[in-house]
Amino acid sequence: MGELILAIETSCDETAAAVIRDGCRILSNVVASQAEMHAKYGGVFPEVASREHVLKIIPVIHKAMEQADVGWRDLNALAVTHGPGLAGSLLVGVNTAKGIALGQNLPLLGTNHLEGHIYANWLDAGLLHLEPGMEDAFPLVALVASGGHSSLVLMRGHGDYVELGHTIDDAAGEAFDKIARLLRLGYPGGPAIQKAAESGDPTAFKLPRAQTKRPFDFSFSGLKTAVLNLVKKLGDDNLPINDIAAGAQAAIVDMLVEKTRLAVEEYNAQYVLLAGGVAANNRLREEMRARAARPVLYPPPKLCVDNAAMIGAAAARHYRRGDFSRWDLDVIPNLKLVNR
Repeated sequence: MGELILAIETSCDETAAAVIRDGCRILSNVVASQAEMHAKYGGVFPEVASREHVLKIIPVIHKAMEQADVGWRDLNALAVTHGPGLAGSLLVGVNTAKGIALGQNLPLLGTNHLEGHIYANWLDAGLLHLEPGMEDAFPLVALVASGGHSSLVLMRGHGDYVELGHTIDDAAGEAFDKIARLLRLGYPGGPAIQKAAESGDPTAFKLPRAQTKRPFDFSFSGLKTAVLNLVKKLGDDNLPINDIAAGAQAAIVDMLVEKTRLAVEEYNAQYVLLAGGVAANNRLREEMRARAARPVLYPPPKLCVDNAAMIGAAAARHYRRGDFSRWDLDVIPNLKLVNR
């Protein structure tokens, strides 16, 4: 039957729970989104997010258990995101998980949110089912790009990570959100800019691609400032929104793809994994496939955004190693992706 894990994810503004079998099969994956609630703020409002998690966490867990048709005695462990993320949001998930695990006598698996995004590639029709032997096809280069994170990770094996680079200012998803706000396209910014860019000319304006001191680091704040200056210069009445959106998307994607391509070459990676909300961007997928010179793998869009299934997939590897958390597990808002 394999291990059966209940996973909880509350790192930002999605209240999520899932039941995962064998680290790859999704029996249920329930997500209660707060996106519409935060849209009026143009981004996530932390205090509102944590209050909503308190209201939704128990109903979401019950729904995940019902959809999976499992009871507490069927579970082998309980996994929960303990970082990185918003402190208040993380606390709701971690404290709920501790209470359930203690009450049901289940091992507790504190799980890294970034590791979860990477392991979304192992769920259902992911790496495990790509081809025989894929499970051992390391090293991999993973690009984790979302609203809060932009990192390049060399994965030498399960649980064996080296962070090659990260954003030194805004994350890629954060850049999408801020630029969408400047263009009055709404929140979340990634899908809004992608839609506007479909009818825009990405070469209409020359937008910057930042250079960084470390070759695999990212920087997107300069692009945001360039768009701000362009909007001020052109004025609201004659603003070519679609062209600016297309140019900004092209710049973000170009920076992400070029750094990844360089990492693949330097470390002779066999595959490229895309992970995080920005991995759902169609232009990123197309450009990475065209330029990475290696097979490019990515989850379906619903598994790119925050969800609990990915947390269960990552936690399954820790469960198999007996890598359990203690009852004093705490949230770590700036948790790094390190070997365990």
